[in-house]
Amino acid sequence: MKKLSQKLVKLLRKRKLRVSFAESCTGGLLSSSITSINGSSKVFTLGLVTYSNQSKINTLKVPKKIIIKHGAVSYETCISMVKNLNRISKTNISVSVTGIAGPKGGTKQKPVGLVFIGIKKGKKVWVKKYLFKNKKRSSIQKSTVNKALNLILSSIK
Repeated sequence: MKKLSQKLVKLLRKRKLRVSFAESCTGGLLSSSITSINGSSKVFTLGLVTYSNQSKINTLKVPKKIIIKHGAVSYETCISMVKNLNRISKTNISVSVTGIAGPKGGTKQKPVGLVFIGIKKGKKVWVKKYLFKNKKRSSIQKSTVNKALNLILSSIK
């Protein structure tokens, strides 16, 4: 993860791009992966851990009806998180993460390991859905951060 973070910070600096994160299931691990790198203050603007539904609604302005209808772990919530984060942060790249890190909390429809990662770069917005097989909480969180870092990297290459 550290090499990936270093590579990303270096590339963001080179391209003069700034990034922001809204995290749920990763609990700040994504932000920490960037801020642990020297020089990250030139590229990292904002990291929000919106863990509860209430914080997604109050801080990120995710409409309550989206969370009620689709759940906190959904494509719809993830895309709303990333769009609203971008309005708040005004960064070149905004990233949102929501998922079920387990070991409990999963259902048949939304099992432990289900994660959505949203990215907004310029006017382009996309959400990727993942289902991580290793059901250990820390493994799901680390895998999510690695996927997010790789998605950011591939979006700026």
